[in-house]
Amino acid sequence: MEDVISADKVLAGVRVLEVAAWTFVPAAGAVLAEWGAEVIKVEPRDGGDPQRGLVTMGIVDEGAAAVNYMIEIPNRGKKSIGVDLSTPGGREVVRELAKTADVFLTSYLPNRRKKFGIDVDDIRAVNPGIVYVRGSGHGPKGPDADKPGYDGVSYWARGGIATVLTEENDELVRSRPAFGDLLGGLTIAGGIAAALYKKATTGVGSVVDVSLLGLAAWNLSPDVAVSQIHGGGAIPKYGHADAPNPLVGTYRTKDGRYVQLMMLQLDKFYPEAMHAIGLPELVDDPRFADPAARYQNRGELIRLMDDAFARRTLAEWRAALEGISGAWGIVQTPSELCEDPAITANGYVAHTTTVNGTPFILPTNPVQFDEQQVVPPGAPEHGQHTEEILMDAGLDWDTIMAYKESGAIL
Repeated sequence: MEDVISADKVLAGVRVLEVAAWTFVPAAGAVLAEWGAEVIKVEPRDGGDPQRGLVTMGIVDEGAAAVNYMIEIPNRGKKSIGVDLSTPGGREVVRELAKTADVFLTSYLPNRRKKFGIDVDDIRAVNPGIVYVRGSGHGPKGPDADKPGYDGVSYWARGGIATVLTEENDELVRSRPAFGDLLGGLTIAGGIAAALYKKATTGVGSVVDVSLLGLAAWNLSPDVAVSQIHGGGAIPKYGHADAPNPLVGTYRTKDGRYVQLMMLQLDKFYPEAMHAIGLPELVDDPRFADPAARYQNRGELIRLMDDAFARRTLAEWRAALEGISGAWGIVQTPSELCEDPAITANGYVAHTTTVNGTPFILPTNPVQFDEQQVVPPGAPEHGQHTEEILMDAGLDWDTIMAYKESGAIL
């Protein structure tokens, strides 16, 4: 497998041992790989990461040219080794690999970490200075520390995300695949980078914790803060027709598309916006001539703007709003996002291939160093690098074969 292409691999020389599954924690390993780290993914000997099974379960399309994107997204650029942690030999292999790792990254719950001999004390017994990283649903303390957590449960539901995104009287908004997981993976990667800096400057390795529930609270900081101020409450929700600022809203075009305006300083942008929208007569209209009048008559102003937007197509609005100084954008589909000129110019979506050579596109993590775009290689096959990894760790071929014959490794 080729290395990640980067002019400046900021984590070159860092070795990460990842014992994790699904997306949340493995996504952190993918980010670290894009930053130049060597990431060794320890998968169960039988079946590998259970997310590989999403193809056979029909959740990810199956076919000769299909891409198991839910494996590719959080596992690009890694090496894979298949290990049976329920065997003494499997636990020996992981401890051997941990000796030369800078980071140990896991999503396993406390009871499984203890059962498999990969808890903090177990790993630090062979590598005292290692940065030990735990991703969890609900944090390392409290009554639910050993309770399984997933994006849809810990982040979306329990974390309050679904509540704040659902409009009153509407059906509860359903989560998108790995929505919190991918945000969480990037958060974990940032925590690891900080811990590596601390280790480089002090020689002391940290225990790093990130939970999906804590991530949700952070994402909802304004809502959480408001809920505890002056007796509690919520950030006011306005409908389109009575929005306090008509220049902050979504307007439907003639061809059924939407334009999003986001001009928070209404007074500053109002004259320019009205000219661009084709309503210059409203600039001096007494109903909207000053801030108080605009607020008092905002419903009528929004109605007039709705009518104006409905008279032109999306293409026409792109041209009409092109030179305006206020912020606006088109409500795009994921497919359109791939062709967005800012996306292509900055390389935020890369053209790559699976390890089998199947072409596909994959968003890279949004952090770039020295303006260098990343082209990630594909995710490894299950156990693809087992022998290579163990030989690099100093194990001889007879020892590796003995582990294989005992069922400890793939």
